[in-house]
Amino acid sequence: MPIYTPPLRDMQFVMHEVLNVVDELKDIPRHADIDADTLNAVLEEGGKFAAEVIQPINLSGDSEGCVLDKTTHEVKTPTGFKDAYEKYVEGGWAALSCDPEYGGQGLPFVANQCVYEMMNSANQAWTMYPGLSHGAYEALHAHGTDDQKKKYLPKLTSGEWTGTMCLTEPHCGTDLGLLRTKAEPQADGTYKITGNKIFISAGEHDMAPNILHLVLARLPDAPKGSKGISLFLVPKYHVNDDGSLGARNPIFCTGLEHKMGIHGNATAQLSLDGAVGTLVGEPNKGLPAMFVMMNAARLGVGNQSLGLTEVAYQNALVYAKDRLQMRSLSGPKAKDQPADPIIVHPDVRKMLLTAKAYAEGGRAMAIYTSMLLDKALYHPDEKVRKDSDEVVGLLTPIIKAFLTDNGFAATNHAMQVFGGHGYIHETGMEQFVRDARINMIYEGTNTVQSLDLLGRKILGNQGATLKKFGKLIAQLVEEEGVNEKMSEFINPLGYLADQMTKFTTEIGFKGFTNPDEVGGASVDYLRVAGHLVFGYFFARMASVALKKQAEGSTDPFYTAKLQTARFYFARLFPETASLMRTARSGVANLLDTEAALA
Repeated sequence: MPIYTPPLRDMQFVMHEVLNVVDELKDIPRHADIDADTLNAVLEEGGKFAAEVIQPINLSGDSEGCVLDKTTHEVKTPTGFKDAYEKYVEGGWAALSCDPEYGGQGLPFVANQCVYEMMNSANQAWTMYPGLSHGAYEALHAHGTDDQKKKYLPKLTSGEWTGTMCLTEPHCGTDLGLLRTKAEPQADGTYKITGNKIFISAGEHDMAPNILHLVLARLPDAPKGSKGISLFLVPKYHVNDDGSLGARNPIFCTGLEHKMGIHGNATAQLSLDGAVGTLVGEPNKGLPAMFVMMNAARLGVGNQSLGLTEVAYQNALVYAKDRLQMRSLSGPKAKDQPADPIIVHPDVRKMLLTAKAYAEGGRAMAIYTSMLLDKALYHPDEKVRKDSDEVVGLLTPIIKAFLTDNGFAATNHAMQVFGGHGYIHETGMEQFVRDARINMIYEGTNTVQSLDLLGRKILGNQGATLKKFGKLIAQLVEEEGVNEKMSEFINPLGYLADQMTKFTTEIGFKGFTNPDEVGGASVDYLRVAGHLVFGYFFARMASVALKKQAEGSTDPFYTAKLQTARFYFARLFPETASLMRTARSGVANLLDTEAALA
């Protein structure tokens, strides 16, 4: 059975030594009193919940899966899932970063991000139930009516009720302009909604008494395409004026998808037969409202793969130190044993270090983005809010795609370390691989994320937001450029930052004459951008580690941090050169292929 130890030391390092989160958030009134001790205490308790409550039911939950009673349309989650959720609600974890006005604790998103990373490491399938509720909370908090907020937000905040996002239909996924679900206005101001939705994560379950579905549908006179989509709140059970549950709403689970992974989460087919809902936001402007939830989900999916990367690495490391296999090429290392542990072999170390580097780089990027989210939402300075929101928009597709690509690579490497035991269910490694593979697909495939990054977030504003992030890199290069000990980190970072400007301009000019050039280059482009961001954070982490050593610290943590950074820049960062070359090769080798694809 897999093990898991919350990476509290590394989280604290990123928050307090690299990003100085507490000082960064001091200017935000709601977070002015937050301190490092409080954040550390929250993370410690969150880690205990992850490791002690939901991690032990991950492997069994994957084996057992969810079961649908087709007569009652009710879904039973795996053994232990409901009990764990009750403990989650009792512990106040659902309310961690929610608005105090609705019963939330009002802690920074950084705290929520770290707790969710640990829960995703422990049990991604279980964590998706409360995770989707956070997205529903954010969408209603931003676009709900006063009545909707009063009636539903306290229950979402406490975790007593859960939420979903209902977008996909059997004939349309990413292209939501094709959706057919209809919403008929009623005399009392409500709407009767009819249609079918598929792939709805946590769409039906027995863990909470009510589920709030956020459903995209069309009004009778709606324009065609994405401009004619509205968003509706459709509860599983109607809610009476006194807050009690009323009659069952006709939104039923008609089937569960049989997936390659996340078996413990109910991926539901939902049928709406005149289900009553209320409008969220303005008519025909449902996508902007839903994008609040979709963007939260994209950050959440990146966090899922970050969690899987960490737990897969931890288990592979333990196994590599224990498993005996052959002798080191340079001579026996464990002379008292019949063979050496496999961790002595260079390629095994390469796989382990790849997973470790992807976890540490992803953690720094995710915590930084969470800090920016706090600023974007609550900073008193409008310019700070706007700038932070822009950079969050830039980093969101990178977090979703780069972290999930890396997560799949890392879990594959970790499974490979286990050899034949890796694809045996009891070790847990093959489950991590299956779960990680799904993350690359849902909430907008990684190709869609790359198109969003290059086409909308970068070329859409002539690279203005990319230049904002580039200024952070330039500042770091200027500060550390004369430090000889930092040259192995700063020089490649500065070189790529310079190349990125030229690379972006070149792709932009090609796209101006032929938009398909953007499509042909976008996936490679996103990985280059991901490494640029990772390189920036690895350089910052290396800088802190070197300074601590210069001050006399002998803590092996800092030595390990430097060794990981050196590995990253030497073995992973150079991927950018080949990516830029393939992106520049043009789109003809992809589109002028009728004979090859006949």
